[in-house]
Amino acid sequence: MTRDGRGTVPSQADDPVIRISGVRKSFGRQMVLDGIDLDVGRGETMTILGRSGTGKSVLLKLIVGLQKPDAGSIHIGGQEIVDVPLERLNEIRKKLGFLFQHAALYDSLTVEENVAFPLARHTDLPDAERRQRAAELLSRVGLEGDRAKMPSDISGGMKKRVGLARALALDPEIMLLDEPTAGLDPITAAEIIELIGELGKAGERSAIVVTHDLRSVEALADRVALLKEGSIVIEGSFEEVSQSDDPFVAAFLRPTFGHQHV
Repeated sequence: MTRDGRGTVPSQADDPVIRISGVRKSFGRQMVLDGIDLDVGRGETMTILGRSGTGKSVLLKLIVGLQKPDAGSIHIGGQEIVDVPLERLNEIRKKLGFLFQHAALYDSLTVEENVAFPLARHTDLPDAERRQRAAELLSRVGLEGDRAKMPSDISGGMKKRVGLARALALDPEIMLLDEPTAGLDPITAAEIIELIGELGKAGERSAIVVTHDLRSVEALADRVALLKEGSIVIEGSFEEVSQSDDPFVAAFLRPTFGHQHV
């Protein structure tokens, strides 16, 4: 999925779908992101690693426009999103599917209504077609029999599946996944990882996955970026990163007591 482009003439198809240049973000005196440069190619899965509080989730919020950087630029599909009018930003957001860390389902809506919500908000599809699309998506994540349930009636792993289905509702070009396996037992986490991998194979969908779970990285990532104190300390394939002799990188990736850092 990754390309180096050597010996070829650059084309629009080879341009990154996400380009982050010189992005900085502070909260008060705390510098969270300090000059981030990152490209994500078409059909590529980029995994962002780092200790808690290093700005991983903040970076996703900047990409989706929920927060604004203090400096730098963010391009999605070649379009700058920083300081664009809200109407234009909402059009660009349709290219993005966002899975929040805790799924962030609407408690007052059924599972089916949660999945159909983006369609009701952003399309003119009639109700019957929205319901059909929601049913198809729930079938893809193995929840076709749970459409009428409320979020309070399903498990954490099922909520993540519903969140994935909702993130796919508008058939986005880019998926942004914030800690997709957080809080799940190992078996359920493995199921979610497998499901994300299967969904990512469809078309040329790109993804950024923020995670602490090295199993997710090994299974999903084309490239890995490791954050430390607001900066990217290393970027490359999982194999390249795991072979680094940098003490911080080695400590972060080193298995301990028979299991990996999560």
